[in-house]
Amino acid sequence: MAKIKITQVKSGIDRPERQKRTLRALGFTKMHQVLEKDDNANIRGMINKVSHLVSIID
Repeated sequence: MAKIKITQVKSGIDRPERQKRTLRALGFTKMHQVLEKDDNANIRGMINKVSHLVSIID
């Protein structure tokens, strides 16, 4: 399966609890952390919900 790299570029502080939980579910624990996840519909949906806080690395 294809992989996707994502980076947290903005903080979850002062964000709604739902967005904080989504960042946590993706596996982020600190800023500028790079994670590699499987590229599937579930992960894409979570990325779309917090797209203003993360960036996708090609």
